[in-house]
Amino acid sequence: MLTVPGLCWLCRMPLMLSQWGICSGCTRAMKVREKVCPLCGLPAARDDIACGRCLQKPPPWQRLIAVSRYAPPLSPLVQQFKFLPRPEIARALARLLLLAVLNARRCGNWQTPDMILSVPLHARRQWRRGFNQSDLLCRALAHWLQTPYQPAALRRVRATPVQHQLNARLRKQNLKNAFRLELPVAGLHIVVVDDVVTTGSTVAEITRLLLRRGAATVQVWCLCRTL
Repeated sequence: MLTVPGLCWLCRMPLMLSQWGICSGCTRAMKVREKVCPLCGLPAARDDIACGRCLQKPPPWQRLIAVSRYAPPLSPLVQQFKFLPRPEIARALARLLLLAVLNARRCGNWQTPDMILSVPLHARRQWRRGFNQSDLLCRALAHWLQTPYQPAALRRVRATPVQHQLNARLRKQNLKNAFRLELPVAGLHIVVVDDVVTTGSTVAEITRLLLRRGAATVQVWCLCRTL
């Protein structure tokens, strides 16, 4: 019997390898074309040194890696992943993030992570959705990179309003004391994985918590960065 090839999640064309989920053409179309700051991930004159914004007020993390800006063709796929919901897309999205990470590693100034952590959802929200999208991304990345992943290391201990409904000031207030760290991280190089980084309030709050507990460095990896 002939096997039916998998179709690209975006263009619906047959895939050479069905487990990829997204074809090479669509993958190339999603790459960030403009230069972005390696710290904040926002447009900058150069992509190998911190931008003027970060020189004046650096983020708490040491590096941010994103697959793409929050725009088509990737943003509709991320929305489907989270809100339809379609957890079966997770592996294809995680592969895009892996490619972005491997590309950043080839460019130098790379710190190999000791642990990967996902941005947690509150238990009630995760129960309603059925899964944590960042957790699914982390499971695939940890397997491919052979890096320890601790799903229970971070907990969201306070239910908060949805971040995308708030402005930047309210986002920061919304997250105060919202997270708890359950495992020691002293001296470790940590990666925090999220699906979308908008103002950075969520990953900044988690990064500050990790640094207070002695983490050596913190990187942020995400599918989309809102520019």
